[in-house]
Amino acid sequence: MTNSAQIPSSTAASTQGLAPLSEWGLILVEGPDAATLLQSQLSNSVLGLKRTIAGEIAHGHDVRLVGYCNPKGRLLASAWLGLFPQSAESEDRFALFISRDIAATIAKRLSMYVLRSKVKVIDASNDWDVCGAYTSLPLDSVQTQQKDSFALQLPSVLAADKSFERTLIAYPKNTIPNSDADSQCLAYWNTLEILSAIPRIVMATQEQFVPQMINFESVAGVDFKKGCYPGQEIVARSQYRGAVKRRLQLANCENTAQASSMAKPACELFHSSDSNQPCGMVVLAAQDAYDRSRINFQLECKLEALEAGEIHLGSPNGPTLQIESLPYPLIEI
Repeated sequence: MTNSAQIPSSTAASTQGLAPLSEWGLILVEGPDAATLLQSQLSNSVLGLKRTIAGEIAHGHDVRLVGYCNPKGRLLASAWLGLFPQSAESEDRFALFISRDIAATIAKRLSMYVLRSKVKVIDASNDWDVCGAYTSLPLDSVQTQQKDSFALQLPSVLAADKSFERTLIAYPKNTIPNSDADSQCLAYWNTLEILSAIPRIVMATQEQFVPQMINFESVAGVDFKKGCYPGQEIVARSQYRGAVKRRLQLANCENTAQASSMAKPACELFHSSDSNQPCGMVVLAAQDAYDRSRINFQLECKLEALEAGEIHLGSPNGPTLQIESLPYPLIEI
């Protein structure tokens, strides 16, 4: 693939587009000790990343999915991380693309561990705009680039019988290039995010999940060899003792007014055989951009609830959810 920070023009919204992502924010961690700080706090290793200069796209092993856990091993945040110095001669600057509603609190929490280290943690969400570019065309076919931006490529997603490349891009405030970045483009981006089955923590789901409960280790969000970080012992114990009996699943239901009102992160799920207690919750949800008659979900759910019966959204009598296959194999626990 090319290394230019390229932005597809949205000639056909279902094929390629650029969507402003108002729900996404940005944390910058910079300085000589930035890698040491992040290595001690995150679930994945940040070592060995290639320095990606502004105007280029980080991809492959130079993009890391990371989690930030509390001492009990519950995820406070998830983020996509790359190493983007301001210039080839500049100090390290890591960028964490993260849900905007938790960016300020996570930046503040990381700052607590700076102490005398030579590192700054900045919630840059008000100074940068985050966009999502997607295309089913070869990346070499898109033309536009902006040298002040930085970007990282996410795993591709299969949708509507096409394989889509996805890129998260940060632009300095008010410098997003002209594009057909309308609500339709956002609907396609959100659909692709759900279908990726890669979870994103938002404020409503903070501290709800050990990483394995939402397949975080199966999508390369945990490095079990990297050493200590908050909650590391519990995460490792869950992996090696088989203590997790819940997993992230993909699902859908009919797009009714009732379903739409409940299709939100942390909405509880109920199994038809047990109306007294929830069997899981919504991780992310979005209307299907290819079939507006349905809503797509990422769910966290008890494995035993998948064996028989029905799973309902929001209440024991809520909309029935149809479970779908995951696009990747699970690491067995």
